[in-house]
Amino acid sequence: MATIKILDPVSRLEGHLRVEVTIETVNNQQQVIDARATGTMFRGFEMILQGRPPLDAPHITQRICGVCPVSHALVAVQALEQAAPVAVPVNARLLRNLVLGASFIASHVLHFYHLSLLDFVAGPDRPPWTPRWDVDQRITGAAAATLVDHYVQALSTRRKAHEAGALFGGRMPHPPTYVPGGFTTTPRASRISKCDALVDELIAFIQGTWIPDVQSVATAYSDYYAIGAGPENLLAFGGFDLDASGTNQLFGRGRIEAGVNGVQTVDIGAITEAVHHSWYQDISSPLHPAQGETAPQHPKANGYSWMKAPRYDAKPYEVGPLARQWVNGDYVNGISVMDRHLARAAEALQIATAMKGWLAELSPTGAVHTEYTVPSSGQGAGLAEAPRGALGHWLNVSGGEITHYQVVTPTCWNASPRDELDVLGPLEQALVGTPVGDADKPVEVLRVVHSFDPCLACAVHVAHPRRETSLHVVANP
Repeated sequence: MATIKILDPVSRLEGHLRVEVTIETVNNQQQVIDARATGTMFRGFEMILQGRPPLDAPHITQRICGVCPVSHALVAVQALEQAAPVAVPVNARLLRNLVLGASFIASHVLHFYHLSLLDFVAGPDRPPWTPRWDVDQRITGAAAATLVDHYVQALSTRRKAHEAGALFGGRMPHPPTYVPGGFTTTPRASRISKCDALVDELIAFIQGTWIPDVQSVATAYSDYYAIGAGPENLLAFGGFDLDASGTNQLFGRGRIEAGVNGVQTVDIGAITEAVHHSWYQDISSPLHPAQGETAPQHPKANGYSWMKAPRYDAKPYEVGPLARQWVNGDYVNGISVMDRHLARAAEALQIATAMKGWLAELSPTGAVHTEYTVPSSGQGAGLAEAPRGALGHWLNVSGGEITHYQVVTPTCWNASPRDELDVLGPLEQALVGTPVGDADKPVEVLRVVHSFDPCLACAVHVAHPRRETSLHVVANP
């Protein structure tokens, strides 16, 4: 008999996530046999932007997310700079990288210690550590106490990362300093020195605490190297420009396709969004984001999510730190729950190390902005990396106003619903086959979901209406 399990909401992530899975015994092992990911909240930012002045885009789109607003600011600015090209000063490029890098590190620390760690280790027997599921706890005693201590230390580390970003960004989150043509802050020598000292502290924490902690969790839960693979297609738009070319980047653009050797090129024209299972008006075929429409339709017979289903060449792709590491050739050990955690920590060290170099390149007297003329008409796309993966903004301007705006976020890629061919999204595929020890407390499901670091309201539904089922609703700790 199949058991439908609903986790609503899934805690310890940004937004509201509902997960519904069907668990059935296969070869004497309980496991997930089907899954659906459902975004349960409609926000309509793309509709809000219509009719607005183009310069509003970097500020409004940052409000999509309080965890990774810097990426939205950068990508919105890139879209405007493509619509009306302008030369960006070297200092501005460096400052953009530095604030973005600080945002990445803060987000990555948040993810491991404060969103995911408690899937693997129990905290003290008091709030906010309780209630919890005491299931499959393999790290105990002094080892567990050390990890909990580091959980608390990581709060201070996150603050230091935000402080490093705010030195140049003006504030964190939602820095107002990203503008077409450059940046609005001049890098004073005193702030360069202070940021440099903060980055040293971040590097010390990453090397001395975080990476060893991830490795210890990976050792205790080594079976999670074989759990949560998903489609094994990986996509990265590339990020952190190293010069004005737009192609020389700390993390390059590329993709890994399952069953195909080597890194493949990315054709932006091959990206589409399907809405067959989304709460939007049906279209005859999936559209490229530049032509995409946001027309809500709820309820809808086939719909189960407010997220669309992005696809590359009609295939689902995972995005995020693991995808970036694979494309760069820096981490190619596997695709799984534990590989995602290890890749994220390794990436944080790469970024922090790169920040040291960018700080050394800054000139306190150098230009930070080139005069930008807002186009009365035009179109542009901004493509870069957010902490959780590939991020794209597409805009059209006419009559001095935004007439079209489409955003494809990393979690839209990762937690997308089925497409028009009924192919599951990456998170849905990663859940299928996950072994479950206790169907009443499916912590294994949480571990898979959290490994993707979801960053918007979403949900996973699983159902086989012709099977005999029992239904349980769980508000998980």
